[in-house]
Amino acid sequence: MPNIDAIIRDHVTLSITCLDRLYINGYMPTLQTSGQLCYFLREHLGNPIPSPALFRPLHDRFVQAVERFVEREQVPLVHFERGQRKDDLAQAYRARFTAPEGVVFVGVAQEKASAFKAHKHVGPRGGVQFDFSRQPVAVNHYYFYLHDAQWGPAFVKIGSYLPYPVKLCLNGHEWAKQQLRRAGIAFESLDNGFLSCADPQRLQTLCDRLRPDDVQRFFARWVRRLPWPLTAHDHAAGFRHQLALWQVEVSLTQVFDQAVQGRHFFEEVIRDNLDLGRPDRVSLLFPHRLTRRTPPPVHGYRTRVITDGVAPSLHVEYKRSHVKQYFKENRALRTETTINEPRDFYIGKGVAHLGHLRRLGQQINRKLLEIERVGHHCGLSVDALERLQRPTCTGAQRASALRFGDPRVMAMLHALCHFTHLPHGFRNRDLRPHVAALLGIDLAEYTPGRLTYDLRRLRLKGLIARLPGTNRYTVTTYGVQVALFYSKVYLRILRPGWLAITPATDDIPRPLRTAFTRVTAEIHRLCDEARLRSAA
Repeated sequence: MPNIDAIIRDHVTLSITCLDRLYINGYMPTLQTSGQLCYFLREHLGNPIPSPALFRPLHDRFVQAVERFVEREQVPLVHFERGQRKDDLAQAYRARFTAPEGVVFVGVAQEKASAFKAHKHVGPRGGVQFDFSRQPVAVNHYYFYLHDAQWGPAFVKIGSYLPYPVKLCLNGHEWAKQQLRRAGIAFESLDNGFLSCADPQRLQTLCDRLRPDDVQRFFARWVRRLPWPLTAHDHAAGFRHQLALWQVEVSLTQVFDQAVQGRHFFEEVIRDNLDLGRPDRVSLLFPHRLTRRTPPPVHGYRTRVITDGVAPSLHVEYKRSHVKQYFKENRALRTETTINEPRDFYIGKGVAHLGHLRRLGQQINRKLLEIERVGHHCGLSVDALERLQRPTCTGAQRASALRFGDPRVMAMLHALCHFTHLPHGFRNRDLRPHVAALLGIDLAEYTPGRLTYDLRRLRLKGLIARLPGTNRYTVTTYGVQVALFYSKVYLRILRPGWLAITPATDDIPRPLRTAFTRVTAEIHRLCDEARLRSAA
């Protein structure tokens, strides 16, 4: 049977971690409320009454600017049809685009947006005033499909009505490709990723160099070049778009030397990890501690194994974010974390946090692979198992044994699996309720002092490490291995086996129950042949 750890270790020819797709919102912080809108119309533009009649001239001015731009630059203007895949159409236009940089085409689509809607009020003396509120409305959006010298394929979407929402779509892999081309380094593409590279180390260095400033420079550059709904006078008065992260994808691509290795990998992963979507398994992947107040996803915590033709994929969902693995172009394993809401991890949406989110995604991707590798190959040698069963002396410190089957040891190792994900470790008070619940005793009975003794045993055995200067602990890779080994042997082998030799056998799998029935019948046959009878 193929081993996940061996497949990753021996059959990967290229491993690259990189930011993938970036969806970024552009918004004007000074034009989000009705009061700000009234200031913009009256004080800034000089209109005595902030009326919705002023919206149309502003809209028409922008539309006319787009039409002049299209005519001047000889750029195709395309009206998207309902249900039409924009990416497919863009790919066809890009295939015919030969310039090193510029607008490939401009698309127009009517879509929902949050815009201002006016409510008219007539005073007792006939005076008229308007109140404004934010409501979803269907308005035209202009898609500027670009080829950027630094970023390659990208698009900028601009709403045509106040407050002029903007969206950017960029791709970190395409950015890295442009840098490789400028440096003269040969590579082979795998869709939007990499199949091979003449200098893999330089490629990884370039992927790590992508910074928020690169995003800001892209935006500033195209604000100057594209028709924009705001004028230089508006910009000078502080009416400028700011960028906020909407969706961040962080990927790890591992190219196999043979396609069959990818098939072996997914067969073993799917067989061994169908329970990743449960809360206790999700916590192994996402660096955030689940509590009673953690809202579950809309459809609950879940793992989905999807087979599209012959290409399987594994999806693990958490809040509004998820991690997935799939077989990319039948050549590479793509492990990809998609963060749809940075605040799920208590991080702001500002573009300045892009580096932090990238490190977060990289940590999740690595942790998923670590759990898969260790979980699939968590066997312990006889010597290692015997060392756990005996006391350990480290200098003048002595730690008692972690005997397999001991209820307190088993509960402690089961609970430890909940905390392997925490980047800043766990504390005594975090672990204690889980151990007490698994032991089936009151929390008051399992005192902090008892857990301190148990943590000391785990530390001296090398299963956990204490963070310097703190009372926090992190689980070592060896600790994950031991915890999974103890748990698997107990939960998947011993507990079903014990059930099988008891009278109540309905809870064990039918094949195992049938096998034990046959063994019992054979023992009775041998006893009969030997003329042995059970004692009365």
